[in-house]
Amino acid sequence: MNETIKMENATLTTEFILLLFSENLHQQFLISVMVLLAFLMSMLGNLGFLTLMWTNHHLHTPMYFFLSNLSLIDICNTSVTLSTLLNNLFTGKACISFSLCMTQLYCFMLFLCTEILLLTVMAYDRYVAICHPLHYVLMMNKKISALLVAATWIAGSLEAVPVEVLISNFSFCRSNLINHFFCDTNALIKLSCSDLYDFEILIFIDGLIILLFPFVLILISYISIIKAILKIQSTDRRRKAFSTCSSHLIVVSAFYGSLSCMYLRPPSMYSPQLDKLFSLLYTVLIPMLNPIIYSLRNQDVKNALKKFRFGK
Repeated sequence: MNETIKMENATLTTEFILLLFSENLHQQFLISVMVLLAFLMSMLGNLGFLTLMWTNHHLHTPMYFFLSNLSLIDICNTSVTLSTLLNNLFTGKACISFSLCMTQLYCFMLFLCTEILLLTVMAYDRYVAICHPLHYVLMMNKKISALLVAATWIAGSLEAVPVEVLISNFSFCRSNLINHFFCDTNALIKLSCSDLYDFEILIFIDGLIILLFPFVLILISYISIIKAILKIQSTDRRRKAFSTCSSHLIVVSAFYGSLSCMYLRPPSMYSPQLDKLFSLLYTVLIPMLNPIIYSLRNQDVKNALKKFRFGK
């Protein structure tokens, strides 16, 4: 009898309403405009970076091939996560259908997992370049680079499936108000009245596979890189070697830092406002800063930018 009542109360949710950032309409508008400006800067920066990578043959190397894929992921992820916010800004509608919400969740997970794996591949690329420079051309040729990138996209698309399937089968009987600016995992499970045991097990396993394991690989790569750099006698060569991987290290630190604050906090520290803040960091701010970080600390990119600007 109790099960029947429970099933009757768990009505089929066909639409969610996103609460976005603030209940105050004036504050909501100001925040949305600021996010829109950051979104435009991110799009321009990453599209410009992609154009530069593909039009300058001097940048047709594995490292810049990985960077161009990173820009592509940032463009896709930012567009997907901010689509509902931008729709609200221009149409005043903050609702999203169940099917579109699940699609947004899947795409977000896909791009997030793919970016984590790509950053790991980029760490390996820097490891080979610094620790095995004489074998770099053989170990990181175009075919191997393409296979590594394809593997990250395939693994990311597969990794996102179990989470999306489980959440799409949840019963959302508590409310249809998502306290977020997109269909994020944490915000959705707060609305579910389903048993979360299987989901928590899956998230734990996913955390080991997609967060901890890649992080350990990146850490091992940079320990080896630092050891190799310290053995270099020439100060100029040592500085140049460090500069080739410092940009990637900055991006990895910012990316993993924001993700850790978002998903590794204890439940007692859960806060919707903090979730939104950290989400903005890795969906808007970091993608906006990535092209700047890689451009400012890379002489090849600076030279390519000068040639592109002056048409030489």
